[in-house]
Amino acid sequence: MRAVRAPGRASGATKSIAVARVSDTDYRSLAAFRYEIRKFLAFSERAARDAGIEPQQHQLLLSLRGLPRDARPTIGAIAERLVVRHHTAVALVDKLEARGLLQRVRGAEDRREVLLSLTADGERMLRELSTLHRRQLRTVGPAMVVALQRILEGTDGDER
Repeated sequence: MRAVRAPGRASGATKSIAVARVSDTDYRSLAAFRYEIRKFLAFSERAARDAGIEPQQHQLLLSLRGLPRDARPTIGAIAERLVVRHHTAVALVDKLEARGLLQRVRGAEDRREVLLSLTADGERMLRELSTLHRRQLRTVGPAMVVALQRILEGTDGDER
């Protein structure tokens, strides 16, 4: 085993991780799973654009509607869920608000707090996109599950 710098670390902050041997089977399994994910994401991106919004805007609508029950629907929470910087989330919110798909609402208890909510048009668009995505996942999901299972089990289907 050898140590390498963990990805995603801030410059100067290093954390070594032990790297085990990666077999041809591992590579095939990881590649198959990545391929299934990319096919689904390509579908998702096309569906969003066909609906008239950008993929990240769709992701924001879904993140907002799908927030955990205990999460406040703030731009900060959405930025975290989308794994983007705050200013990127603000720009996405601005565009969606201009399209009438979501709105900003001042907090009832703290007027400085800005909460996000979907409009009726936003709910309708998200419901239509989610219906398409659920249908697509019912089609491609089994292949995704098999690919993931092969990673977890350490097989690629060639070994019998």
